Formats: sequence, structure tokens, C-alpha cells
Amino acid sequence: MRNSFRHFNSSPEVIRLTVMLYIRYPLSLRQVEDILFERGIDIRHETVRFRWNRFGPMFAAKIRKRRVHRRLYLNRRWPLDEVFVRINGENNYLWRAVDHEGDMLEISSRRNAGTAALR
Repeated sequence: MRNSFRHFNSSPEVIRLTVMLYIRYPLSLRQVEDILFERGIDIRHETVRFRWNRFGPMFAAKIRKRRVHRRLYLNRRWPLDEVFVRINGENNYLWRAVDHEGDMLEISSRRNAGTAALR
């Protein structure tokens, strides 16, 4: 297996920290530089950009690979929240479909069996 970090002066942990700070939080390159400087790591914002361009796709591929392996497609459930609400004296039926990761699939005030079957 090839070591991607072998020609760099800093440790792989510092490189990972640099890239993950830039990816995970809405920070600019200079803000990442300032945060790392406060932790005792002297690095320029251009180095942060270079490391992001070099190692960002590699880290993203590993994260995607782990996410796919953790999914259990057989046990996937999409809960449906349903409620009847009285608005201006009229009963309305509202529902919301949520996937296994908590993302909303659809919100509707009417149930359409054809549309629900396609999703």
C-alpha cells in the first residue's frame, strides 16, 4: 500500500486536521490558518489550499466508502408522520415522509397513492 503522506514535512494527523477543519466547518483558508496557529501549528493559507486539493478527494472517497458499507438496505425504513389539523373550521390531512438518515422526502397536504408508490 502506498503512503500518500511520505513526502510531506508534517505528520499525517496534522494534514488530516487541516483538511477536516476546512471541510467540516464553514471556515475560510485564513481562518483555518489562524485556528492552527493558536494550536501551535505554523502553516500558511496556501498550504491549507494545497492540502485540500491534494487530499480532499481521497478523504471524501474514504468517507463515501464507509457510508456505503454501513447502510443496510434490507432494514431501511421511511417513517411517515401523519396528522389531521383543523384550519378555519376545515379538517386537513398533512403528512411528511422521512428517510432513514432523517432527510425529508416529501411534505404534502394531500395523499397521492401514485406519487407515493413512485418514491
